[in-house]
This record gives sequence, C-alpha cells and structure tokens, in this order.
Amino acid sequence: MPQSEDHRLVDLEARLEREDPRFTRAMRTGRPARPREYRRTGAWWGLGLGFVALGAGIVLAQGLLIAGGLVLVGMAAQLADPDPARTTHRGFGRR
Repeated sequence: MPQSEDHRLVDLEARLEREDPRFTRAMRTGRPARPREYRRTGAWWGLGLGFVALGAGIVLAQGLLIAGGLVLVGMAAQLADPDPARTTHRGFGRR
C-alpha cells in the first residue's frame, strides 16, 4: 500500500531539515537562503590563500610552502567545483 502524499511530504521535510537546517529555516520565514552545496565562499578564500602561499613559496624558494600551497589550491578547487554530481561516490571505474 503506497504512502499518502502527506506522509511523503512530512518525510521530505524531515530529511531536508536534517540535511540543511539553515535552508529550511529560511524557507519558513519566506527568505530562502542558497543551499549548502552552492555556498562556496570558504572555497574561494581557500583558493586565494593557496595561490598566495604558492606564490610566496616560489618567491622565497621554499619547497614546503610551495607544496602546502599546491595542496591547499587542490583542496579548495575540489570544494569550488560547480558540479556536485561529480562529488558523489559512484564506485571505481563507473560512469
């Protein structure tokens, strides 16, 4: 016997509340916020800081600073990826 539409909506609301409480609070007040996957301010700050560290490492000829800058740029670029479908785990070799 299929669930009624009311139960489905309640389940959907509960799941959304768990996944992104800020978004659901904003929807209740009538001023929706952007969902978490579209908030990339921290990623952009990390990307900028990584490039600064990379540039400083190149100028100062410090290998550890260059490596740290490269790692930070790589991590921030992964977070700033505009396609959230690529971040899901689909298994090795599947597309």
